[in-house]
Amino acid sequence: MRKLTIAALTGLATATATPSLAKETITYGYLLDPSLEGVLYAIKQGIVKSDKIKIEATALSIPALIRSTPAKRFDVIMNAVMAIPFAKRRGIDLVVLSTALRAAKGGLGAGIWVRKDSPFKSIADLKGKSIGNYALRSTGTTWIRIALWKVHGANVSYKGGDFKWVQMPAPTLLAALESKKIEAATLIHAQAYKARQMGKYRVLAWTNRDIKKKFGVYSVAAVNVTYPEKLEARPEAFKEFNRMLRASVLYAVKNADAVGKAISKKFKISPAFFKAWLNNYSFFPGAVSAQDMKAMETVWQNAKEMGILKKVPKAADVVWKHAVRE
Repeated sequence: MRKLTIAALTGLATATATPSLAKETITYGYLLDPSLEGVLYAIKQGIVKSDKIKIEATALSIPALIRSTPAKRFDVIMNAVMAIPFAKRRGIDLVVLSTALRAAKGGLGAGIWVRKDSPFKSIADLKGKSIGNYALRSTGTTWIRIALWKVHGANVSYKGGDFKWVQMPAPTLLAALESKKIEAATLIHAQAYKARQMGKYRVLAWTNRDIKKKFGVYSVAAVNVTYPEKLEARPEAFKEFNRMLRASVLYAVKNADAVGKAISKKFKISPAFFKAWLNNYSFFPGAVSAQDMKAMETVWQNAKEMGILKKVPKAADVVWKHAVRE
């Protein structure tokens, strides 16, 4: 009887102690894209670990990311830079933990693509012509419009402007350009990479390069955000999340060839694409730089000039004080 009692007490003590040793969970909603799988590879493979938290990462489509933001479904969610002032207008405060999508130094992102045999030689030649686009209200498209306006002198209004903007599902853009349903297109990164490899298309303007030359910043399209009440409740857990995410990014950069090969098997893409994405198309810093903050304010201010926004926040007011700095 005495042995049974001791065993029972020991079991009770163990059960009582277990919750205090359990890791906290941080849920993370991010964009469904092979490149992001490369960024998160070290976390998902257990290469980057923590004895404090575990990260439950869920890949989502853009509409699902948009729906999940006001619902506060995730502790951290990847979101558009333009979502910050729009959310504020709806009474939702978003706090930036890190930059998620920054134009890569190679400057091959956000191109205006045409067929190689088309007669167009410049952006001016596209006046009155159709431009296919994956998301007209996205931050990435806003950056493209700013470049076409401020650098190329185009009227980029969706009503009465120089171009006929046509929104269509991203996977259909290249085929639409090939079949001449549209005369130009803004391609997503995987398609742009494919278009360069095929040699059947050319670019009239690399608008990411235009932005860098005009404003002195690499355009920032997306950030990782959370909510003030979540930060206040578990600040140490979010610091650890930031640490792990940054470590996963650094691993991906250092081992880009191996990571690219690993994700290529699952997503049926070229093993070379991930490294090309990091260097030429877009970059996932997992940190925030002073230039990123300037880029946020640049797109907000120009969006205000375009009539998209009424109020422009200051980046310093929305970036977490404990964000990893670059």
